[in-house]
Amino acid sequence: MAPARAPKRTRNGVGYATGAGGAVTQATSKSTGVPLSKPCGQITMNAAALAAATSVGFTLTNSVIAATDVIAVSIASAATADSYQVTVDAIAAGSCRISLGNVSAASKSEALVLNFAILKAVNA
Repeated sequence: MAPARAPKRTRNGVGYATGAGGAVTQATSKSTGVPLSKPCGQITMNAAALAAATSVGFTLTNSVIAATDVIAVSIASAATADSYQVTVDAIAAGSCRISLGNVSAASKSEALVLNFAILKAVNA
């Protein structure tokens, strides 16, 4: 596998160059893991129902991730405003666990699109 492209600094900010990212869609449920070995990209979640005040987690398998990295994740689209919280709650070499919580008072069945980016870091 080719090495990940380094972040590119532009006058509009810091990020990855065109072609560095990728996209993947969950196959069967919101807890189904997804593989995407890119330094950034989008994950389209399955549209399965998520009950009110409930959370679900899934694994992003990604060979670019090191145990010391920081994974930034955010909701890009297809979500009812103020209904969800998304976090990364575990990072290991080659994967991370993303959790999505429905913080609303109603069940939601939305195919949310998440953006993610790997921020390379070291501990020494």
